[in-house]
Amino acid sequence: MVLGMSLQTFTVLHVIISLVGIGTGFVVVYGMLSSKPLPVWTAVFLVTTVLTSVTGFFFPFEKLLPSHIVGIISLVVLTPTILGLYAFHLAGRWRSVYVVGSVVALYFNTFVLVAQSFLKIPPLTALAPTGSEPPFAVAQLLVLVIFIGLGVLTVRKFHPGLGAPAATPA
Repeated sequence: MVLGMSLQTFTVLHVIISLVGIGTGFVVVYGMLSSKPLPVWTAVFLVTTVLTSVTGFFFPFEKLLPSHIVGIISLVVLTPTILGLYAFHLAGRWRSVYVVGSVVALYFNTFVLVAQSFLKIPPLTALAPTGSEPPFAVAQLLVLVIFIGLGVLTVRKFHPGLGAPAATPA
């Protein structure tokens, strides 16, 4: 039992939260690339991404695992990310802190998704049964390269409020 749920139910809930975080994260990144803040999508992304990391610590474990380390790093990254958006309103360097933090947090969730896919999807498990084989490494390298590119593009393109049409008199 975890939080009053069977381990299976809790696992399904954790996976759903994670997938919502990843899906909304990609919508938020798309918004950043279009210089659109998307406040509701962003809030859902940030909440579910924090919940993904936090709920990961509720699974039974005997020693610190790589997934815990990723969860800790993600929460550390999310702290200034959330502050940059909600406390400092993207002022000055906080815009870049928010953008980079959002992309990095999404990368961590996607990294874990790829790792879990290789563990749980039989054809992928056959390609990399221990997670140290070249197909796994290539997949993770590809994900990393994609996110580095997204990070660079979003920092360059996300400038909310700039270039917005002037308000027309009523």
